Amino acid sequence: MTASEVAAPTFAQFTRPSELSGARRRDLAACWAAVVNAGGAVIPADCPLPPLTPADVEAAVDRIAESLAPECRLLAATLDGELAGWLLVRRETHPLEAHCGVVNHVQTQVHFRGLGIGTALMHRVHRIARDEMGLERLKLSARAGLGLEHFYRRAGWAEIGRWPGALRLAPGDDRDEILMSLAL
Repeated sequence: MTASEVAAPTFAQFTRPSELSGARRRDLAACWAAVVNAGGAVIPADCPLPPLTPADVEAAVDRIAESLAPECRLLAATLDGELAGWLLVRRETHPLEAHCGVVNHVQTQVHFRGLGIGTALMHRVHRIARDEMGLERLKLSARAGLGLEHFYRRAGWAEIGRWPGALRLAPGDDRDEILMSLAL
């Protein structure tokens, strides 16, 4: 299946903990574990090293769910009712940065990769941040070595710097943290 053969994803925003049902939380945990196991997501601090199971990330999903508010939103994309990808966008809390937001946990379910889900999420979060949250700029960080900076550049983001060797995935596997920005 190619991106041109796939229907556009359906999006849902979650802004309150009560909006994320147990089933949806399990879907998020299953996606996160699969993405980690494929080498593409940050491992929650309280999790073991991969391979992970959905149960390993359930507490991290619950923490995210409990942080939801109008200023911290979870955006989920589904295809045919199945979770295809998700991300988190939140407003910075410091008064000097309140016009900015941060995007975290950008994930596409492994079996939906290459179908434009990540690109669709990036376009949708842009509109939500600007039109609904009143933000003027978004920032995110990505791990080097996976080509993520190319994906984000195609979505309009600019690389603004790197922290060399900031991320240690394993002994001898240090990666740059790539800092990116998007004016809305």
